[in-house]
Amino acid sequence: MAELIKTKRIQSVDALRGFALSGVVLVHMVEQYIAGPTPEGFMEGVNGLPDQIVHGLLQLFVTGKFFALFSILFGLSFAIQMQSAERKNIRFEGRFLWRAVLLFVIGYIHQLFYRGDILTIYAVLAPFIIPFYRIPTKWLLVVAGFIFLGIPRFFSYMIFGGETVTGIHSVMENDNELIRAYFDTIQHGSLVDVFRVNATYGMLTKIDFQLSFFGRFYYTFGYFLIGLWLGRIGLFHQISAFAKKIKNILLWSIAGMLISVVLTFAVFASMPQPIDNSSWQFVLGMNFMDWINLAMTIIIFCSFLLLFQREAWEKRLLFFAPYGRMALTNYVGQSILGTYIFFGWGLGYLGQIRYSILFLMAILIIIVQTLLSKYWLNVFFYGPLEWLWRCGTYMKWQPLLRQKESSDRQIKGIVQEHIDD
Repeated sequence: MAELIKTKRIQSVDALRGFALSGVVLVHMVEQYIAGPTPEGFMEGVNGLPDQIVHGLLQLFVTGKFFALFSILFGLSFAIQMQSAERKNIRFEGRFLWRAVLLFVIGYIHQLFYRGDILTIYAVLAPFIIPFYRIPTKWLLVVAGFIFLGIPRFFSYMIFGGETVTGIHSVMENDNELIRAYFDTIQHGSLVDVFRVNATYGMLTKIDFQLSFFGRFYYTFGYFLIGLWLGRIGLFHQISAFAKKIKNILLWSIAGMLISVVLTFAVFASMPQPIDNSSWQFVLGMNFMDWINLAMTIIIFCSFLLLFQREAWEKRLLFFAPYGRMALTNYVGQSILGTYIFFGWGLGYLGQIRYSILFLMAILIIIVQTLLSKYWLNVFFYGPLEWLWRCGTYMKWQPLLRQKESSDRQIKGIVQEHIDD
């Protein structure tokens, strides 16, 4: 069995997905699953200099970058699924749309716990990527470049100006009644109270953040297109053959990041104080900041691939493979655990634990979830949510428990379907 599923290609994707998810939990734990601005005085007197350093390093190297990796891998998975269907002379578009509907349901349940859920956003964006599968490969990067230049963001600014899309202003303002009311709910409310506020106010603030000049909706789709492009050129089939190009892209990305840092600093330093977040200069500065995130994401991505080609590092990075194979289960699971630790319906430690301790707690969660994933996948074919998602996709019960007495032919068929997913 192990020999059948251990292809280097699929392991590199799984390991990268697990690595990306590890960065997500680091950010979410340190931000304490707030997913938004905090009231004045939050964490006052709790953190020291080491904690601020940890927070700063996370902002620089992790925040926004690992979700971008996650988004790239969503586009890559779409390409793999479509290519697999083509080899079998099957049209997969309809089933992919149905998978997106199911993903939205899973994401909405997740949203009730944590308003920063990304699964619902992926599900809403999923139909838009289907037409791009048929266009020439080079145009994928052209459209992605159009997005990363910030054109959709500036259109949003022209339409909405400094106002919000939904009329909820807490995304734009750091101290208002709505923020304090939300905090009061997650700090002292019951689980039902948290569900209610995340289903309404929490969802509106997320929509606002996605569609306003923050532009996360558009940028996420841009990363989808990069992932689709990677699938089209077959990068993960032959990483070593692309090694030289990967190194060149890495060097150009480092240069691009340095230039973007200078541009970002120049824009924000030239703005009158206090900074007006409804001005076009602020939007321009935000765009340069996203160039930093884009460049850093590419740096991390290229570095991972180059290290994966080295035998010693491949063994280390494969630690994340089980974590990545159960990414959906682990992503939702860590949010439920995290909100239980911080919110009032659970242990209620919101705002009481310093950043450095939260960072160590996140590392512990990554290790425990990875080890549990490895154990689970030795017994079962899929993670719990992955299995339910697959059953819903094909509208029939899928094999879950590994049966030792199964024939090699049966196992190979199941494993090939697993790889294609």
